[in-house]
Amino acid sequence: MRDEDPTDIPEPRNNPFLVGHDAAEKDYLSAWNSGRLAHAWLICGPRGIGKATLAYRMARHALAQGASDGASDMFGAPPPPTSLAMSESDPVFRRIAAQGHGDFRIVEREWADSKQTKRKTVIGVDEVREIGTFMSMTPAEDGWRTVIIDAADEMNSNATNAVLKVLEEPPRRALLFLVAHNPDRLLPTIRSRCRRLDLRPLTQTQVMTLMGRYRPDLKAADVTALAVLADGSIGRALELADEGGVALFGDLMALLHDAPKLNIGRLHALSDKALKGDAFRTLTGLLSWWLARMTTEGAKGTLDSMTEIAPGERDLARKLLNAAAPAAWADVWDKIGHLARRTDAVNLDRKRALMLMLMAVESAATRGKAA
Repeated sequence: MRDEDPTDIPEPRNNPFLVGHDAAEKDYLSAWNSGRLAHAWLICGPRGIGKATLAYRMARHALAQGASDGASDMFGAPPPPTSLAMSESDPVFRRIAAQGHGDFRIVEREWADSKQTKRKTVIGVDEVREIGTFMSMTPAEDGWRTVIIDAADEMNSNATNAVLKVLEEPPRRALLFLVAHNPDRLLPTIRSRCRRLDLRPLTQTQVMTLMGRYRPDLKAADVTALAVLADGSIGRALELADEGGVALFGDLMALLHDAPKLNIGRLHALSDKALKGDAFRTLTGLLSWWLARMTTEGAKGTLDSMTEIAPGERDLARKLLNAAAPAAWADVWDKIGHLARRTDAVNLDRKRALMLMLMAVESAATRGKAA
């Protein structure tokens, strides 16, 4: 979720509900029950699919099990756990949610301002400096010490090196959970020292189920559209719902239908919307996503079966692919991404930036038609 837009959707530390990652949970429980538990776990996958929620479930489970590890007592060994589910009323759940458990730490990007409206862009060494000391201490409750880093691929180089030192000499009875959206950004030496869990994007049905749980106010047609636009990410679907993503996508498709010559009035009207709230990020993300989708479906020869979010979407895709080769659209996609990143980095004019992106689409379609 966006840092500056708190919603009623539970944050991972407050969320007892997880869908679509049963296999990852079983892998963790199998390791736990076998007594061969890795000291560090790398939880990978796209943004917004439940990686941090899974990390909290794993951490809560370890802290709730305490020091027993399935050991026998006078009444015999307890049955091995078969689920990571935990009631919100459980004391361990409540204490972690309140960040008040003595054997748990969360490392994430710090707030960039005193009003807590936006977070810093990276996790610095100060945020991870105490991890080694904390994990090497005797657990306060005679069980485990657990740390979640969300997200590990957002650490700067100094922070990464500090974490690597912990992994090189892992403390006893300590667990480190690294959440990573882009694990390839991590040092190979970090990846090699972790047990890796690769989480897949959710299915459209799963996203729709979760949207029904979190946003029952939405129309069924909008839920279906959001499930397609989100590409398997419930986090992205919820963001798009908050940002009016379905309507913005419809406006974008209506403008592109005029290609190769875009309507100047529609171009200005849509670009004006980029000045409001998070609309620039939403529009540039949707444009980039759709160009990638169009090119991929065209290359696979599956345009006829592509789900239409907006009327005439398949016809528009055919027109643009007939106007220019896939390589030309790949260049446009790359240009859009570069311009979006630069606009954010140096605070360029968002309306002008979006117009330049849309005119790049127009230019590619025009050159292709002329050829």
